[in-house]
Amino acid sequence: MLTMLTSLSVVFPVFAVIVAGFACGRLGLLGPTASSELNRFVVYLGLPALLFEVMAEANWPALWQPGFMASFAIGVVVIFGGTLIYQVARGRHLTDASIDGLNAGYANVGYIGFPLCELIFGRQSLALVTIATIMTVSVLFAVAIIFVEIGLQTERRAHRLVLKIGKALIRNPLLVAPLLGAVWSTFHTPVPEAARTVLHLVGNAASPCALVSLGLFLAASHRGGRSSRPVAMTLTVLKLIVQPGIVAICAYGIFKLPPVPAAIVVLLSALPTGTGPFMVAEFYKREAVVTSGTILFTTIASVVSLTACLALVGHIQN
Repeated sequence: MLTMLTSLSVVFPVFAVIVAGFACGRLGLLGPTASSELNRFVVYLGLPALLFEVMAEANWPALWQPGFMASFAIGVVVIFGGTLIYQVARGRHLTDASIDGLNAGYANVGYIGFPLCELIFGRQSLALVTIATIMTVSVLFAVAIIFVEIGLQTERRAHRLVLKIGKALIRNPLLVAPLLGAVWSTFHTPVPEAARTVLHLVGNAASPCALVSLGLFLAASHRGGRSSRPVAMTLTVLKLIVQPGIVAICAYGIFKLPPVPAAIVVLLSALPTGTGPFMVAEFYKREAVVTSGTILFTTIASVVSLTACLALVGHIQN
């Protein structure tokens, strides 16, 4: 059984790297553009290389676990959809309500999920993390952008909206890379050794760079006022407590998943909010104070919540 101390020792290295990035940002050691440049490396080179390698070498019969995908998806839909509907009912603009929904349901599977699950469950767990990443950074992101665009549309031209979303997805390397890896795997041909070495070198750099980039981002983005804190705290509770609770009920109670996939899906759903909502808010020139506050609060609080989640999962499994 995972004790609280053991769980903390597993989680600590990941957050230690984030804190190192945060400290570098506060001290100005890496320059003002370090976060964005590291993020570009992760998004356009490091993480796509890792995703391609994982998908190209994935054991697809073992990977096909509808219960895992359904458990994760239900948690996302309930939290994102519920937050969106509630905020719109309160009179909040659809665009801003969509970003709030992302804040509450957008788990940081890309930046924290990969290194954390590799530490706990080994490299064989990364295929499941990849599925959750695709569902988050592609499907959820696309749905949120559709709602954002609908909220901003002054002319109702559905074909233009669909075209814009389609172009955005085609240009998304976090979607294209795993798809190419999946296509490669259908040929049942091993990746050439030289290519595998390159993918391994670049892919291994993705996680530490992503964690440092996240720390730098948090150091630069915490500029919210007191008025935004209640909303950010509410979204934090939804993200770190309610969402994993829903997923746990689905994984253990409804779909009866095997112990390891169940633990992985609950842990992934309990991750803090990723930087995706902030990117959307900045891109569409919407107020990002609540978003940056939510990312900061969830990241700090998840040191405790993830440790508790690991301990609970270990207790259930035993």
